[in-house]
Amino acid sequence: MHRRQAPQRGDRRGAGAAAAAATGGRPRPPPGPGARVTAAERVRLVAFGGGHGLGASLRALRRCQAELPGLAVTAVVTVGDDGGSSGRLRAQRGALPPGDLREALAALAGDDPHSRTTADLLLHRFPPVPGSDRDPLVGHPVGNLVLCGLMELLGDPVAALDHAAGMVRAAGRVLPMSREPVAIEATVRGADPTRPDQPVTVRGQHEVAISPGRVETVRLDPARPVACREALAAVAGADWLIFGPGSWYTSVIPHLLVPDLAAAVVASPARRLVILNLSTEPETAGLTLPAHLTALARYAPGLKVDRVLADPGWLADPEPVRRAAGSLGAELCLAPMAASGRSASGARGQAAEPLDMAVSGRSASGARGQAAEPFDMAVGGDGAARHDPAALATALLPVLATTR
Repeated sequence: MHRRQAPQRGDRRGAGAAAAAATGGRPRPPPGPGARVTAAERVRLVAFGGGHGLGASLRALRRCQAELPGLAVTAVVTVGDDGGSSGRLRAQRGALPPGDLREALAALAGDDPHSRTTADLLLHRFPPVPGSDRDPLVGHPVGNLVLCGLMELLGDPVAALDHAAGMVRAAGRVLPMSREPVAIEATVRGADPTRPDQPVTVRGQHEVAISPGRVETVRLDPARPVACREALAAVAGADWLIFGPGSWYTSVIPHLLVPDLAAAVVASPARRLVILNLSTEPETAGLTLPAHLTALARYAPGLKVDRVLADPGWLADPEPVRRAAGSLGAELCLAPMAASGRSASGARGQAAEPLDMAVSGRSASGARGQAAEPFDMAVGGDGAARHDPAALATALLPVLATTR
């Protein structure tokens, strides 16, 4: 998305091997009764999102593939980024914003040294050069330039992404939600501190993401972008559809604002999983966890969900979330997923506000204070707590390994 994320190699152990680290050696029961998926069975999964939230999910799913080698992953990525390098390339060359697409490719990169080095190359961002204040490369990740060049060379973003996926031997496919870039626009009450009670229109993914106040509605421009046909095909053939974690209004909900994509999601026979965030971001200030689920239903009427995954270490009371999940037909599953290594006080001392209420004596790293496997930073520069891919994989595996 608009936030910079450092290259992350991470521990690529399977979810089963990571379970001891994430749960202190205690086995976690499956989410409920049902037949089990065998390791050889093919499970087709589509993950929706953008930015660091989708990256954490994809890294977790990459680990799950060690236990479920039949797990086929497709990432469908938002195309509304207008900040930083992506915003510059979009403005200067009319490119589909490549940043979130690049992050997804890197998250799915293969384990071999060649693939990891190539993934690190795609993530490498050109730093300022002393004595040069007009270097046009400064701030651009190599991968953004590579994807932009491939799109121009091949004339199609999907072909470009498939080629780039081959470069990193990606363990899955990365697709845009639309072949055309979109602008994200929101009505925000309190965005103007001089008029705290008046709704204001905020335009642009970056501006919506950092805007103070409460988001009342969100929309796209164009209002009815054409869905990527390959994404529609992936949804139609999926066994699981996953939403979150991530910036709710600028990374998760935009998929439901693409009419054909939203219709495909609602009509799909696939099971649906929502992974809830751990703490608020500026764009979701005041939005409780139950309200996160209500927002999904608001933008996709008729949406049914099978599972909702939340971290009990960031819930004072799971019952409101359980009721909201039940209103969508979902079972609430609780599992520690937060990254450890830093306290919830934030990278610069700001509070990472839990989405429910105060944590009531529990550690933000887990239900009983157990340490999850470190993932670069426990709390991002915006104060939002981060999911640890290893702990998330441990939580995901028993969910994905069950049938209806």
